[in-house]
Amino acid sequence: MFAGVVLAAAAAWAVISWLVKNWWVLVVLGAVAAVVAAGWIHRRQQRRAWDRVRQQALRYGLPQLDALHHRDFEYAVRDLMLRDGCTDARQIGGAGDNGADVLATDPLGRTWVIQCKHRRDGDRGSAVGTPDLQRVNGTARQLYGADVVLVVTNGRFSTRCTPLAQQLHMHLADRRILATWAGGGRPLWELLPRIPAPRNGR
Repeated sequence: MFAGVVLAAAAAWAVISWLVKNWWVLVVLGAVAAVVAAGWIHRRQQRRAWDRVRQQALRYGLPQLDALHHRDFEYAVRDLMLRDGCTDARQIGGAGDNGADVLATDPLGRTWVIQCKHRRDGDRGSAVGTPDLQRVNGTARQLYGADVVLVVTNGRFSTRCTPLAQQLHMHLADRRILATWAGGGRPLWELLPRIPAPRNGR
């Protein structure tokens, strides 16, 4: 073992001595590393720029949304929030989601908790009912600190949902609002009434 340590030290000394005599090799290696790093940073910036462009151009038609799996519908809602400037928007729906499928913070500082209700048959499918509203309302503010609690569907809401949502200070986005939001360029907070004031004072 001692002999191995001695050999390793001798080899290291030989390499150091050679580099001292041939210092220009270190200069070349440093220059190559700098070029590689600059290229990697440039490509990463380009990818981010293109991602922003793609997000800003994102549009969905109702037939596209109707054809999605319910989980993909959640991702579509997340992507629309990203498009509108919610840089931290994320899909969290699944087991143990406590009624929340998408979380996001809008550019004005408001926290959004969104429950997504997908209907394969669109507005011809079963209506979203009050239990769906009560489920997300029971956790959105306590667990997630929501400023805006939203249920969005590609279908329709039962007649009892609108008055209940008003009582609970929740928001509903039905098929009509979804079509305007997903197919246009306006953010959701410009399409919904009585959105809370911005947190950042703007």
